[in-house]
Amino acid sequence: MKLQKSLIITLLFLASTWAQANSVTLLSEIPYAEDAKIRANVRRECVNLGTKLAKFTQKFGKKYGVDVQHTDNLDTTGDGRVLELVITNAVSRGNAFMGHRKYVDIAGTLWENGNKVASFTGTRISGGGVFAGYKGSCSVLGRCVKTLGKDIARWLKDPIDDAHLGD
Repeated sequence: MKLQKSLIITLLFLASTWAQANSVTLLSEIPYAEDAKIRANVRRECVNLGTKLAKFTQKFGKKYGVDVQHTDNLDTTGDGRVLELVITNAVSRGNAFMGHRKYVDIAGTLWENGNKVASFTGTRISGGGVFAGYKGSCSVLGRCVKTLGKDIARWLKDPIDDAHLGD
C-alpha cells in the first residue's frame, strides 16, 4: 500500500513537471516592435494581426502538445515559461487585381524562470492562395500570421536558439 502511494505521488509529480515544461504564456495581443516601420494603412486597417497571431499560436500549440496560455501582462522574470513575441514588420504590397505580395516578420524569445532559453525570427510570405482575387489585404496578412502561429507552436515543442521560422 505504501509503495502504491509513493508511486502515485511520483507519477503526479512527473506529470506536473511535464505539464509545466510544455506550458508557455504569451500576450493575448502580440504588439508591433517599437522600432517596426509598418505603414499607417496596415496599422489602421489590419488591427487584429496581433490577436490572430496569439490565437493561432494557442490553437496550433494544442496540436503539438504545448499548452499556450494568454495574458494581458507579460513578466519575463517570473516563474514558468514565457514567450516574448513581437511583430517586427508587416508589408502589404499589391492587391487583388494585380496580385498580392504580403509578408509578416516576427521575433521571439523564450524565457524560463527569468532565464533566456532560446530566441527566433520568422517570416511568412503570401500571395493570397486560392481565390486570392477575392481576398482583401488584411485577410492575406492573416494567412501569414496563421502559418506563423503554426511555426511558433512547432518551435515551442523543441526550441532551438537563433532559429529562423518559415520562409
